[in-house]
Amino acid sequence: MSSILAGTLLLTATGLFSQAVGFVYRMLLSRLIGAETMGLYQIVMPVYSMFMSVTAVGLTVAVSTLSARYHALGDSGAVRAVLKRALGCFFLLAVPLGIGIVVFSDPISVYLLGDARTRLGVALLVPCMLLTGVENLHKHCFYGIGRVRPPAAVETCEQLIRSGAVLLLLVLLLPRTAEQTVGIIVTGMVLCEVFSACALTLLFRRHWQQYPPKETRVSFTRRQMFAIALPVGATSLLGTVLGTANSVLIPAKLVEGGHTLSDAMAVFGVLSGMTLPLLNLPTGFIGALCLVMVPDLARRTAQGDRKAAGSFLDRVLSATSLLIAPAMAYLTVAGAPLGQMLFRDPRVGQHMLVLALGTLLGCYQSVLSGALNGLGLQGKAARNAILSDGVQLLFTWGTVSRFGLAGFAAGYLLSSLVGMGLNLASVLRAAGLKPRLFHWFCRPLLSALFMGIWCQLFFRILLDNGWTVLPAAGIIALLGIILYTAALLAQGISLPDLLRPMGTALRERKPSQ
Repeated sequence: MSSILAGTLLLTATGLFSQAVGFVYRMLLSRLIGAETMGLYQIVMPVYSMFMSVTAVGLTVAVSTLSARYHALGDSGAVRAVLKRALGCFFLLAVPLGIGIVVFSDPISVYLLGDARTRLGVALLVPCMLLTGVENLHKHCFYGIGRVRPPAAVETCEQLIRSGAVLLLLVLLLPRTAEQTVGIIVTGMVLCEVFSACALTLLFRRHWQQYPPKETRVSFTRRQMFAIALPVGATSLLGTVLGTANSVLIPAKLVEGGHTLSDAMAVFGVLSGMTLPLLNLPTGFIGALCLVMVPDLARRTAQGDRKAAGSFLDRVLSATSLLIAPAMAYLTVAGAPLGQMLFRDPRVGQHMLVLALGTLLGCYQSVLSGALNGLGLQGKAARNAILSDGVQLLFTWGTVSRFGLAGFAAGYLLSSLVGMGLNLASVLRAAGLKPRLFHWFCRPLLSALFMGIWCQLFFRILLDNGWTVLPAAGIIALLGIILYTAALLAQGISLPDLLRPMGTALRERKPSQ
């Protein structure tokens, strides 16, 4: 097994581990603070996303892409220059913006977020966001040069430290008001980011001491960095603005439809803090895949290897379908009972089928968006993401007050479909790929449908015969794997073909020079 394959598998395993730890953390968090306070915490977090969109998201993609490009050309001096200038730009943007958020935290909480109880959490987010920016820039530079072990190790520790710090502080300091509870959670996040930012900075300095950068041979300019960072950052910012508006609108529209403010916030907390995290649990693979795909495609583009890039994308799409489709089918069947048992709330899992389909399409959208960024088409990825987010916002505005969360779920599905379709069309044109819709989508989805129907039947039989949720869910998970594999084999996929897509895609990644 090549070092590149081993590193990529390590990153994938780290992402899945982080997803699992994060899910357990959310489960325990919801039990400690309740659905209403969870809703308040979820409303605060878009401020974090918006800050990072303005200051860091575009720069992290630029660092990953440019460091991969210059590393492939053997110019380590340019790699270091990229990181140094990105850090300078980040602090130039982040420090004054952070001061403004602290000064205006009260009007932000009241007029933008719609609840004064979010003020303390908003103010305490500022040091957390500054540290996160430093961490992410170093992390993506490591990804760009093909060094995944340092950030993978730090990310694993980060998840454990965050979960432990937040939960310990809550156990020691509760009961508190809802505003103070949100502040305690953010304080735990700050402690975690102190570790992550310091650890990655020290590891990066150690790397350059072991491998001193060569003299820069390429003329690197800020214009190159901004050409990547600005469209990505603008997309992220607009998407965050739309997402924040969506998060604020959901409780407001539920109140307009007849809910009390407390009940509306609790319903929103169940959706955003319990049901959607449950559905996103299997998608840790997607984040890891995108992290390695963007610099890899940038490297291939810099080397003019367009054919290999198309072959890599073909296998990435196949792997995404093969892994995510059965996971969503399983959660459609067992997700609601499992979620209600784990979170101890009967409202977990409402509209599970529609939300699971939307999550599946969202995985395709994310992978294809990463492909566009890797191919240097950040502008098209930006346009498609904005259109997709706009569809979701329109559905929330027009349907939630009348149909409740069913309106949100319909918008979630349609917006993911729009984003996935637009990204797919753009990638096909850019990479010169011929569409293989049956191979990429139809066979895995039909197999997942077959699996889901039979799993639903057996799950109901087990529950009706006195089985509890957890063992019954375990039995149908094993049954589902067998049924899904059998359905794929019946459609002409051999066992080697079934195991090949991801491994072949990863092995095709060329080692860094």
